Amino acid sequence: MPILLNNVNYIYGIGSGYDKHALKNINVVIEEGEFIGIAGHTGSGKSTLVQILSGLLEPTSGTVYYNGQDIHDKGFDKKPFRGKIGLVFQYPEHQLFEVTVFADVCFGPKNMGLDKLETEFRAYQALKQVGIGEELLDASVFELSGGQKRRVAIAGVLAMKPEILILDEPTAGLDPLGRDEILGLLRELYEKEKMSIIMISHRMEDVGKYAKRLLVMNHGKIVLDGKPENIFSYEKELEEIDLGVPQVTKVMNRLNSYGDRSGEACLTVSQAADEIIQWLKR
Repeated sequence: MPILLNNVNYIYGIGSGYDKHALKNINVVIEEGEFIGIAGHTGSGKSTLVQILSGLLEPTSGTVYYNGQDIHDKGFDKKPFRGKIGLVFQYPEHQLFEVTVFADVCFGPKNMGLDKLETEFRAYQALKQVGIGEELLDASVFELSGGQKRRVAIAGVLAMKPEILILDEPTAGLDPLGRDEILGLLRELYEKEKMSIIMISHRMEDVGKYAKRLLVMNHGKIVLDGKPENIFSYEKELEEIDLGVPQVTKVMNRLNSYGDRSGEACLTVSQAADEIIQWLKR
């Protein structure tokens, strides 16, 4: 199930006089079973990248391969592919449009050609997965809270049983409790359902705690790619492109500069506590 981007470029507004080179020579492989965080400042190309990965946008140049096949080749059947790649937009209102919650979640599987029984069964399952109870099935999607809307948007994608779930800023606008609940759901989907997750987030604490691999983007390019604990060792470089590191990582990096430890950065308070205890023992 790997997705490979080979020398991918994307330019908005070609010929308009206001061309914008959003992606520049992107080469990356997304392997099966990964939890990937994508970080970068506004305009770095994050959202364009995930729309290219999901097949919503076709590269200006370069190739996107899925299982070794060019997804934009004339002989490639995109319908099954789009069922395997689920994209949740940053603003749930952009993908919620049916009269009720249940009807909205049924929309995807119904349009996959599934019968009524299977469609409704998948919708019930997906809503249960995201913690939406039966009391909200007949509610208008526009009467929901921000967190509930985001859960319904995720359920609508899960009902299609994708192999890869892509989310653009899934915790934007949520309070700390709502953010933790959504991120906990993503971890559960990754660990229990074995679903691949790709998550855009400007919160470095979130990608550090949940993602297993981090792509850092700047001016349309992937400038860093690796484990978060390795990426966060480049604190100065991240700050130069308007990013940072988690607060606990920043503190531990300062302590490291006075000690004899080097290498992977600490991502959580518990990791930092273990490091400090080891220092005291030495």
